[in-house]
Amino acid sequence: MATTQQAANPKKGQGFQGVRGAFWIIVVCAAIAFTLFYTWFGNPMHFQGGNLEGHPADVWGTIFKGGFIVPVIHSLLLTVLAMTIERVLAMKTAFGTGSLAKFVLNIKAALNANDFDKARQLCDKQKGSVANVVYASLNAYKNMESGANASLKKSQKVAKIQQAHEEATQLEMPTLTMNLPIIATIVTLGTLTGLLGTVTGMIKSFSALSSGNVDSTALSAGISEALINTAFGILTSWCAVISYNYFTNKVDKLTYALDEVGYSIAQTYEANHADEA
Repeated sequence: MATTQQAANPKKGQGFQGVRGAFWIIVVCAAIAFTLFYTWFGNPMHFQGGNLEGHPADVWGTIFKGGFIVPVIHSLLLTVLAMTIERVLAMKTAFGTGSLAKFVLNIKAALNANDFDKARQLCDKQKGSVANVVYASLNAYKNMESGANASLKKSQKVAKIQQAHEEATQLEMPTLTMNLPIIATIVTLGTLTGLLGTVTGMIKSFSALSSGNVDSTALSAGISEALINTAFGILTSWCAVISYNYFTNKVDKLTYALDEVGYSIAQTYEANHADEA
């Protein structure tokens, strides 16, 4: 058991591994959003006559008319953008320095030629999560050839190699999927927050109509709030959906590569070793 655990420990990856304190990203994004809302969007120069209660003079003033829900949605939007950048950097590290498809082909070629030194050199050159897992699987392969495991049958040794590969994969998966649940949550939360802003805007509009004396300013402010929150809510969810699906596909692609190489290593051992008596 100790041998398997030791073999399952992949080489430590180099480079950016992702932000674990995602809460602070959200806090910073919220601080930026609220600061922009009250200092830039709410600047009197964006309103006719410098009156915040009057008509907007440009698009920035129109956004300010969206009300207090707007900076909340902006916080979510900025969080999605920040998480997307964070995931891009983390995925770049995970995939390594070269083409993943080419790396897998080279590893399989080295295994078919029984050139494990070359396979290790390819891992050292590639780096990243796939290289880490392959390196751990190669170590398990070598350990199964040592005298300490001579009492095991071939099928047991193949199972040990597969187990080491799976354990190494599980060690890498948290880095690959880190912060994706937050992006997935914002997919729904962005739409719901935009809908909340829409409802509050419509309430203000109908309140202006129910007063008897129709106040065009109050009516237009309520409609602006509803439409602005709807637009930003849809934009936030749109960005979150694209980001989440993109990175989920990248994780699946990397996982398939890991499974392919792991299967090749196990099959290579099985083909190169006879059944024990």
